Amino acid sequence: MPTLPAITPDHPPIAPKRWWYILPIVFITYSLAYLDRANFGFASAAGINRDLGITQNVSSLIGALFFLGYFFFMIPGAIYAERRNVKRLVFWSLIAWGLLAALTGVVSNIPSLMAVRFLIGVVEAAVLPAMLIYVSHWFTKAERSRANTFLILGNPVTIMWMSVVSGYLVNLFGWRLMFVIEGLPAVVWAFCWWVLAQEKPAEATWLSKEEKERLELTFQREQRGMKVVKNYGEAFRSPIVLLLCAQYFCWSIGVYGFVLWLPSILKNASHMGMVAAGWLSAVPYLVASLAMLAVSWGSDRTMNRKAFVWPCLLVGSIAFFVSFALGTSNFWLSYALLIIAGASMYAPYGPFFAIIPEILPKNVAGGAMALINNMGALGSFLGSYLVGYLTALTKGNGASYIFMASALALSAFLTIIARPSPR
Repeated sequence: MPTLPAITPDHPPIAPKRWWYILPIVFITYSLAYLDRANFGFASAAGINRDLGITQNVSSLIGALFFLGYFFFMIPGAIYAERRNVKRLVFWSLIAWGLLAALTGVVSNIPSLMAVRFLIGVVEAAVLPAMLIYVSHWFTKAERSRANTFLILGNPVTIMWMSVVSGYLVNLFGWRLMFVIEGLPAVVWAFCWWVLAQEKPAEATWLSKEEKERLELTFQREQRGMKVVKNYGEAFRSPIVLLLCAQYFCWSIGVYGFVLWLPSILKNASHMGMVAAGWLSAVPYLVASLAMLAVSWGSDRTMNRKAFVWPCLLVGSIAFFVSFALGTSNFWLSYALLIIAGASMYAPYGPFFAIIPEILPKNVAGGAMALINNMGALGSFLGSYLVGYLTALTKGNGASYIFMASALALSAFLTIIARPSPR
């Protein structure tokens, strides 16, 4: 096999068609996962609590139960994806979470709703780490921040259109049919995924032999010089992995508190209808999508990750603090600050998830990403529960803003002090 120069940001990419073949597939898959976890916030704002006799505190717990299922099953799923087969795992997960999401629309009591939300978390647990592993099979170090961003764009882009569509569906049909209509596309897409996805470049009929060899050589070169990590236990005890776990825990408190309760915050703050709340809920995610693209491009261009993570989180924290300081006196200025906070929280995802494959060898990188995501799931549980709880307890949004702002500020600090081990 010929010796090739390493790929740099200025080097012509190998097989540019990868971006058109792979990224639409991973984008749609993660988009559907996010649709079925985030639409519960619209059901909460649209009357599910009244119809099933759910108190505000219990509603916060139900909204957060998803993340408990996520927490318990993420690492086993990621290890299966890393050692066995991403394609098969994602196929069955799509079918399971689509059916469970649709089932949410026919539940008749609180225990069954709790069980369904928990099980959706279980079957979606391995999706993000599995998809990050999948992306690492196809894209080089110099491309990975942008590739990760196109994957995770499924998050804000989905919430952007879901906010509008869910508002209309709830307005026309109620929350039950909203869950059914939004759950079934995942089942249909499972079969599209099975036909379209290939596990690794070696299986792709649309790549030439030379392109496959060049990619494989580049991936091998990227592993050279990395500190040897024998097993998952050693990786999980790495100081930088532990710091990134704590960082992502705090970051997720802000993100998922924001995602699950933004429709209710807007509806309660301005006494608007669900359609109007849906449109206003969509705008932060449109801005977030543009910010993610800009930040990931800059990170890959400079090959710097941390410098594109912590400043964004700090800006998000400041936006929450200022929004709290304004109180309810100026709805539109507070709303503009929420847009800034949302965009700042989402912008650094691409660079952040590019860090681990660059500091750990591939035999343990997937498990380490799963552990970090696991702590994110725990932070998401805490954020989604406590934001709803604090809002109900204080009859306002101020305490929730302070809570999310403090978590983001701590996350920025932990990013700054994280240092990789010597190579």
